[in-house]
Amino acid sequence: MALKLSPQSSEINALAERGYYIGKKIGQGSYATVYFAEYFDGNNSKKMRLACKVFDEEKAPPDFINKFFPRELEILTKIENPYIIQVHSILQRGPRVFIFMRYADNGDLLEYTNRNGIISEQQSRVWFRQMVLGLYYLHGKNIAHRDLKCENILLSRTFTVKLADFGFARFCVDRDNRRVLSTTYCGSAAYAAPEVVSGTPYNPKLADVWSLGIILYIMLNGSMPFDDSNINKLLKDQIAKKWSFRSRTQKTVSPLGKNMVIKILEPDITLRLNLDRILRHEWMCTKKDKSFMLSS
Repeated sequence: MALKLSPQSSEINALAERGYYIGKKIGQGSYATVYFAEYFDGNNSKKMRLACKVFDEEKAPPDFINKFFPRELEILTKIENPYIIQVHSILQRGPRVFIFMRYADNGDLLEYTNRNGIISEQQSRVWFRQMVLGLYYLHGKNIAHRDLKCENILLSRTFTVKLADFGFARFCVDRDNRRVLSTTYCGSAAYAAPEVVSGTPYNPKLADVWSLGIILYIMLNGSMPFDDSNINKLLKDQIAKKWSFRSRTQKTVSPLGKNMVIKILEPDITLRLNLDRILRHEWMCTKKDKSFMLSS
């Protein structure tokens, strides 16, 4: 098992002394690499499967190191929820930071949809409810994720949703507890709300909701609602509500399911559903599938 970031042997030895063993590369971001890892607890001989996100402060731009990365570390130490990936530990050796998290045995939602295509409405509702509850917890702590997308929705061994990757997350209030609008264009354009794409100061919580709407559409349709290859056209299509359900799902998705997507993919933020209204929406309150879970 070898780390691919060319670390000194002293790093490998130091991690091993603490019970951490780094394995194969499983993900790559702009400024971090993710590896499979294992942790051996010497006290009870238990082995834990983890993912290790590795940052090198010497290789990332100053703005990231001075702004985004410290913010991510602070947020990760403040959150704990059944629908958010659990951080096991954060270790630093020299310029390199190792963030160990629970491993998601069933990959991410993008991988799942690529393998399986359209997700049933019943299962979509279960996973969407979990996403909403995880985000509701974050927003309750005045934390916005700002990079919600299928790749950042992980699936645990029991197929439970886990929100992940807080590299662009930020607090929504200042030190005096006053609401602060976001001005940074971050995340993926295909999932970004029109107010983000347009480059205007935006409410990051409502932008998060839009991203959830994109994810819900993808689960129900097996495709993206908008083409992001041209940003100007993307914005025009978002504002004009130029999207539709695929013909094969027109008859299979319930009217309430369609209404949920329509109410979330609303370019007017004064009309877009917030999380409280989403949780009270009739589609979310359907009882027949509350205990439905995907079998492994």
